[in-house]
Amino acid sequence: PAPAPAPAPAAAPAADGQKQNQGKKKSKAKKPSQPKAPPAPPREWTDAMEDDYQRILTVGEECISAKELKALITAKGRGSEHATGFNLYDGFEPSGRMHIAQGVFKAMNVNKCTSEGTNSTFTFWVADWFALMNDKMGGDLEKIKIVGKYLIEVWKAAGMSLDHVVFKWASEEITDKADKYWPTMLDVSRRFNITRIKKCCQIMGRLEGNLTSAQVLYPLMQCTDVFFLRADICQLGVDQRKVNMLAREYCDAARIKNKPVILSHHMLYGLKAGQEKMSKSDPDSAIFMEDTVEDVERKIMNAYCPDKEIVEEKKEQEQEGEEVDAGKESMQLKVDTLKNPCLDYIEHIILCPPGSTFTVNGVTYSEFAPIRAAFLAGDISEEQLKTALIAELNNLLQPVRDHFTNDANAKDLLAKVRQFKREGNSTSKKTVRRLDLVSLGKVQAGCHAVFGPLPSANPTLEVAFQTINQLKACTNKDQQKVLFLPDWTAIVCNSCDADKKAIDAFFSIFVASLQALDADFMKDITILKQSEAILADPSNYWISVINVGRHFALDDVMGTNVEDADGVGLVIGRLMKVADVMGLAPASIAMPECDDATIESGLIGRFVDEKMKVSGMTKSAIVKVSRSNLELQIVESEVHKTENFEYYLLDDPKVNGKSKMKKAFCEPGNVEFCPPIALAFAFTESEGITIHRSDDNGGDVTYKTKADMEADFKSGALHPGDLKAASTKIMVAVLDKISLGFKADKDVTKSAKALKAFAKKMAKNKKK
Repeated sequence: PAPAPAPAPAAAPAADGQKQNQGKKKSKAKKPSQPKAPPAPPREWTDAMEDDYQRILTVGEECISAKELKALITAKGRGSEHATGFNLYDGFEPSGRMHIAQGVFKAMNVNKCTSEGTNSTFTFWVADWFALMNDKMGGDLEKIKIVGKYLIEVWKAAGMSLDHVVFKWASEEITDKADKYWPTMLDVSRRFNITRIKKCCQIMGRLEGNLTSAQVLYPLMQCTDVFFLRADICQLGVDQRKVNMLAREYCDAARIKNKPVILSHHMLYGLKAGQEKMSKSDPDSAIFMEDTVEDVERKIMNAYCPDKEIVEEKKEQEQEGEEVDAGKESMQLKVDTLKNPCLDYIEHIILCPPGSTFTVNGVTYSEFAPIRAAFLAGDISEEQLKTALIAELNNLLQPVRDHFTNDANAKDLLAKVRQFKREGNSTSKKTVRRLDLVSLGKVQAGCHAVFGPLPSANPTLEVAFQTINQLKACTNKDQQKVLFLPDWTAIVCNSCDADKKAIDAFFSIFVASLQALDADFMKDITILKQSEAILADPSNYWISVINVGRHFALDDVMGTNVEDADGVGLVIGRLMKVADVMGLAPASIAMPECDDATIESGLIGRFVDEKMKVSGMTKSAIVKVSRSNLELQIVESEVHKTENFEYYLLDDPKVNGKSKMKKAFCEPGNVEFCPPIALAFAFTESEGITIHRSDDNGGDVTYKTKADMEADFKSGALHPGDLKAASTKIMVAVLDKISLGFKADKDVTKSAKALKAFAKKMAKNKKK
């Protein structure tokens, strides 16, 4: 064993006149530092690893970055003895029939990525949630699941090796791990502005100016998937590139070291002229996996097949340097002056598997470039090219046809998918899914709801006062009063820098302050945290958020006070607010008079009228509660504004009752803004306020109403000094009451200290 460390030397005696702190400070002996182990030598790069690397690179039209891919293979790939290896993922939205790019092309690429010994797993994220958001199958989740099962059958039949493939259903995985998935999504949302998310709209086939609010959720959830699935490689199409890059940007913002590698495969052209991609809505734009021999022949023989290159002129918008709508941007990363879909099929499908060949006009080719050159030179005619392509495609599709003919389950799934196609994008179901907190026993039917404030590092007394007034706005004694604390909305709106401990600390001292201010009243208040409510039935809650988003255009939810440069979390927060109300189903809601409340109450009312009446829900009565201004100062410059200076804070010591009142604005005769009067009548518990004065100054006077006091102050009969003295006494008592309430609960005391430490940290960071 190693010898014990030598004892620390005795402290030198203190110099004359110097205070000694012996007994107060304990001497701490430093432990000897252990030498760091030398870093492991880099693993040898073998020929087999190089083969894996080169084979995987062929999957992507672009790889960001090849260097990171190489490092990933070194760390987790072949021969690394890593327990799970590296993980690739792709998400497929079950939105109808599957075309050949999703079927055969994907199967070939998966086989390249998971070749035996590569030490990799390919996770298929069957994105039924996203299909729901994108309004596929009329938003019917059951139909969407059937389509998803059909896709899996196609992949099985298309020759995909399933030894290292995992299928995960988004709705099931997200519901089972809701406490992990949704906070991550909220964190992603808070870090990006609306402009950046709009740039991802290409993934939905939508234009920037024509988005519903749910379609803003789509890229945020897809970005979350990358981290939820712990994907090392995002292996999706070029059309998904921007949202995959969003995941890399999130790593920078969240300080995540290892970014996902982006391996974007080519987007096959549609079979018609000018089609940059295949379209499920146009059956002749692509070969579909269940197409008959005759279908394939007809489609390919009619396909666009130019033999001359065309150099296109830049569009006027591009020439003038204007920003192109993300929904109109090209999905091709490489310049292609031919855009021939038949040649595209040959290059990316027929010649995709290693060692594959293509025979046409009696010549067998193993590379694409000679085929293209021979076709352009006229050595291969259009008919010869198409005839050979038809034969190869039918060879690839025949196993799929056989599977859907001979396998009873697969046959039934295909019949249902075809039926859905005939029915169109509509649903006969009228049920609107939502969180039902009444059925879950969280609240009573017909309650009165008040939404707590978004947290702040410096919670003010004014906010607590406003909340009590909103709770008291319900005059029906038999009606349950519910205080709903929006802790998850706080995250997405970036309150307290989305620090969970700070948010929890805020709500802890906020509730304690309400109980201290009016203990008897607060005994009958039901307090419900948003996260607790959501996690009681996360699936139905988030489906309701999606449904709210699908119902409203993005511009409607943004309203008049949210701009593209603002955080997208503000939009998500408003969708959640509507879903929260649907979950509570209150008879009345108290809201402050402000722009946010006006917009939110409008959305709530419209959604009930236009969507929820079918389920029997009635519109909540909106009770607007005027704001009582309890500011202490008029601060015109934003630079000089601080909550500590402008307001009484919930954690102010009682001495601040005097010091802050002393500095409070109190202009003689000014009753338009007079903090001492406003505060005195806000927190007085007696039938009136008595001003104690000497006989020479008029003697004591008691004011029964605020109006009487304002009249005397305006006329000069009430001196500012006398007014402040009375108000100081009231505020010292209020702060003392709150302080005693905090001290009576150890957890609240800890919360107050934690929030104070957080406030200091934020102030320090602000100065940097």
